[in-house]
Amino acid sequence: MARSVASVRPQAETLPSPASLSLRARLFLIVLVTLAVAVVWVSNDWLTQRYTETTRTRAELRLALYSGNLISELQRNSVVPLLLSRDPTLIGALNSDDFATSSQRLISYRDEIGAASLVLLDKTGRVVAATNREQLGASLRQAPYFVNALRSSDTIFTAAQDDIGRFNFTYARRIQTAGQLIGVIAVEVDLLKFEQGWAGISDAVLVTDSTGQIILTTEPKWRGKTEAEAMSAMSPPSAIERAIQATAEWASLPAEALFTGDDVMRQEARIPFQGWRMASFTTFASVRERVNGVLALEIMGFAILLALTFYVISRRATTRSRLFALESAELRQLNDALHREVAERQKAEKHLQVAEQTLAQSSKLAALGEMSAAVSHELNQPLAAMKTYLAGAKLLLQRKRPEEALSSFQRIDDLIDRMGAITRQLKSYARKGGDAFEPMDVRESVSAALSMMEPQLKRRQVRITRNIPRDPVMVEADRVRLEQVLINLLRNAIDATKTVDNPQVDILLTGGEVVLISVRDNGPGVADFDRLFEPFYTTKSPGDGVGLGLAISSGIVADLGGRLTARNGTGGGAVFEVELPILKDTEHHSASEIEAAE
Repeated sequence: MARSVASVRPQAETLPSPASLSLRARLFLIVLVTLAVAVVWVSNDWLTQRYTETTRTRAELRLALYSGNLISELQRNSVVPLLLSRDPTLIGALNSDDFATSSQRLISYRDEIGAASLVLLDKTGRVVAATNREQLGASLRQAPYFVNALRSSDTIFTAAQDDIGRFNFTYARRIQTAGQLIGVIAVEVDLLKFEQGWAGISDAVLVTDSTGQIILTTEPKWRGKTEAEAMSAMSPPSAIERAIQATAEWASLPAEALFTGDDVMRQEARIPFQGWRMASFTTFASVRERVNGVLALEIMGFAILLALTFYVISRRATTRSRLFALESAELRQLNDALHREVAERQKAEKHLQVAEQTLAQSSKLAALGEMSAAVSHELNQPLAAMKTYLAGAKLLLQRKRPEEALSSFQRIDDLIDRMGAITRQLKSYARKGGDAFEPMDVRESVSAALSMMEPQLKRRQVRITRNIPRDPVMVEADRVRLEQVLINLLRNAIDATKTVDNPQVDILLTGGEVVLISVRDNGPGVADFDRLFEPFYTTKSPGDGVGLGLAISSGIVADLGGRLTARNGTGGGAVFEVELPILKDTEHHSASEIEAAE
């Protein structure tokens, strides 16, 4: 057996000649070669276009980022001269000629705002204070920014080129007292740092002013020239410091995307500041490299495929008999593996059934715990109110005032009805339908919630300010659940004002495209917004709450088709906003009334 295999091996390793190939094999080889040529041709065009567009898109994104950073830096420094021109300390120093602490004050301002330098000049142009103490005493009356500041009462921006060719960018503003000029404050903007950042990448970048003069650039030889003069002084490929190879015969790039040949792409963007424009130059060298890399892999793949084809043809006759034996052995192995897999899957299914039963039991216990916590939290407020009303009724009966006591009993009866409605509503938490939805006036829910919270408001002496429209604000919602949300928000607002001397809660109701209910307090505000609506998260002391109010309220508002958001007010305190879709067939008016009550 071994001898017969050895005698066959030399014949198997001999490659067949084209004349000995069958017609089917010849057709296959012709189709394979034709397919290889077509794939390489199409791939070259498609990859070139794709990588070119990718390069162009990245250049545009970088240009937008550079422009945004430039505008941000300019806007951040533009307000500084106005603020410093009103600084009482600087004004007093100019009036009294006492500048002992002025330079130190400017240094502190510079460290705070991040400007390049700050200079204070008197009305004659003499530097009386500066962050660079070497400038003290110098006369800058001929400086462009000083001259421009004297000619205008507003903040003036000036870009002037210094002796070494760099541009200095300065905001300047005159300082006046009683209508009289007493000095000029100048803030130098550090834009040269952007040149250093731009120079760290492969693009060449330049910024021109309204006259076309280059004021910022990654290539120092371009600075102070027009773009045409800069291109004559140094071409973009030289500025990028990359050896560009001719790629026109490969890339077939569009003519409008090129600059000074087929190797550089020019992108331009407008900067919304005094007519400035920004341009960048990007090379196509990386495009050709990436395309050539992919094409080399394709050619290698087809070469390997062609070699494998010849190998398969040469081995086809000798391996056919072995294939049948291997197939039968593989079938036996597959059959054995299938039996093992079936047994393993049956075992896994048994484990899965046990796990599902355990998970179902855990889910039931978790649902029971959440329901118990929700019932306890939602019934706590009515029970507290009932306790207050019962104490009041008892006192009224002792004082022989039964009519007023009957009013308290009536409120207790209403609270009992509300507790029943809450328990019915909690039983329906598993259903997300709108069975209890009905057209309702949001103003009535606000009034009902305030009535429920009346005992706590009187006990804490919290000032309540209501701003509600005169006309109905209609939504389609569950009245009990909406009142439940408002009570939770009011209770949290009252608890947040425990440490405030004059606690106040504002309620604002507006109706437009949507209905917006805002509850604002003057407490310390919210510290952690990420966990605010998580169940069992609370900042209250143990025993004051379990952290379910906002989580339940957020779920209720979502079920009503709206959303519950929170933010800190500009004047302090927290603001919770309930946004609900308005009932479309109801007209609203803009008139509103403001009611204040202790």
